[in-house]
Amino acid sequence: MADEMSACAKPFSDNSIHVDVKDYYGKKLKKTSDLQSSACVAPAQPVPAFIRQALNKVHPEVAARYYGCGLVVPECLEGCRILDLGSGSGRDCYMLSQLVGEKGHITGIDMTEGQLEVARTYVDYHKNEFGYKKTNVDFVQGYIEALTGAGLEKSSFDIIISNCVVNLSPDKRQVLAEAYHVLKDGGELYFSDIYSSGRLTEEIKNHKVLWGECLGGALWWKDLLRLAEEVGFRPPRLVTAKVITVDNKELEGVLGDFKFVSATYRLFKLPKGNTKTSQVMYNGSITGVEDSFLFDCQYSFKANEVVEVDGEVASILTHSRFAEDFTFQPAEGACEPCKVKAKTGVVDPFELVAGQRPVSATGGCCSTQSASCCK
Repeated sequence: MADEMSACAKPFSDNSIHVDVKDYYGKKLKKTSDLQSSACVAPAQPVPAFIRQALNKVHPEVAARYYGCGLVVPECLEGCRILDLGSGSGRDCYMLSQLVGEKGHITGIDMTEGQLEVARTYVDYHKNEFGYKKTNVDFVQGYIEALTGAGLEKSSFDIIISNCVVNLSPDKRQVLAEAYHVLKDGGELYFSDIYSSGRLTEEIKNHKVLWGECLGGALWWKDLLRLAEEVGFRPPRLVTAKVITVDNKELEGVLGDFKFVSATYRLFKLPKGNTKTSQVMYNGSITGVEDSFLFDCQYSFKANEVVEVDGEVASILTHSRFAEDFTFQPAEGACEPCKVKAKTGVVDPFELVAGQRPVSATGGCCSTQSASCCK
């Protein structure tokens, strides 16, 4: 399987979309204020203090040349190997470098030479700023549709992150398939991206500025669910969503009635099997979320509170890096007044931003890969 996929990836080369994206992000955009929509700016949730502190240690030029559409920081990162798809100037890589510690490692992959040049310029700067003996960050030039072709090994990463990049690819299914391939069993693709309220017209998809602004290549959110399951992932879990605005009348006219959200999803590489509901209790052991752990928009676990979770979440928690952060028992074991009932069903991100599907005050929590990477 690995040899077959690597053989397919080697001849991968630019198409017209890759060329246009390289030009837009490597030459036309010089700073965040050059963007013409809110797609690549603010995160959907407040930034925790410990993450703000990590971001403040990132070199100003790296931060200024960063164009993301959210904040992609999953929980339980100590010692993990993380891959950043479309790492750009390296801001997220350098922020995560601090959170995984010297025993962890961050790899960034990007196809744009100008962005990689910025990222690589400051490798030694950040090693010294963080007080590390050697760097735990490296950057690879390559395509997110051809990770094995760029030399990345099968089942080698605990977590993959991506921030407003998958929409820039002309082949989203291949991106998801390659991510699945290089993740370890139990691993997680935790990513923020732009989604549309329906399948976009050819006019929109062929508009160079809209593609560069992360709108022209946006997936219909239901197509993400389909593609993820086709390549082997368990059903995507929606974490957060935020409305995207366009500050350009001409572009608004081209977009018509289509709406867009920036949404963060969790996709897990897990064995198929048991999907029975279960009762879980979070033990409060994950750094930065000791009191309450937001797993997705349906589950937010309070420490030492019994919660009934649906079968998908139960499977994720038992097979991922979060296994040792929870206590488990069969769903029929607890008395009714002591537990919060499981929530099931697919969440429409457009309903979530409209306030129709609020995040539960009590409920679930989770993350990725084998529990050993958290210890």
